[in-house]
Amino acid sequence: MMQAQATARYVRTSAQKAGLVLDLIRGKDVNRALATLQFTRKGIAEDISKVLRSAIANATNKEGFSGDVDRLFVSACYANQGPSAKRVRPAPMGRAFRVLKRTAHLTVHVSERPEKIVAVAADAPAKRPRQQVKSQPKSQVKSRAKSPQAKKNAKE
Repeated sequence: MMQAQATARYVRTSAQKAGLVLDLIRGKDVNRALATLQFTRKGIAEDISKVLRSAIANATNKEGFSGDVDRLFVSACYANQGPSAKRVRPAPMGRAFRVLKRTAHLTVHVSERPEKIVAVAADAPAKRPRQQVKSQPKSQVKSRAKSPQAKKNAKE
C-alpha cells in the first residue's frame, strides 16, 4: 500500500480551528475531500485544500503508484500546535492584555485503496439454517433479584 504526505507549517490559525475542518475530510476519497473543502465556510479550508493537493502530487510522483488518482483517500490528517506569537494590547488604566497569535502545522496523509479481489468458490459448503431457540413463557422464568417481601410471599 502506497502512502504519501504533505505538511504546511506555521499556518496562521489555531490547531483547534483547523482540526474542525480536518475532521470533515478524514477517511474520504481525495475527490470528495476536495469538494468538501471547496464548499466549507471556514477560512482555513483553502489552506487545507492546498496541503491536500500537495499530498496528491507527492503520491503521483512516488515509486509504486498505480497511476489512478481515484483510488487515493485521506488516511490521516491532523493539526499540531505551532509557536504562538505574543503581542500586547493596551488596556484601561495603564494595564496591558497579552494576545496570543497562534499558528498550526497541518499534515495530510493520503493512501491508495487496495483493489478488491473477488474469489469465486466452486464447491462452497451450503450454510445450515440456524436452529430457533424456544423461549419460555414469562410465568416460568424465575427472576433473580427478589425483595424480602417477595420472598416471604413466595414461601406462603
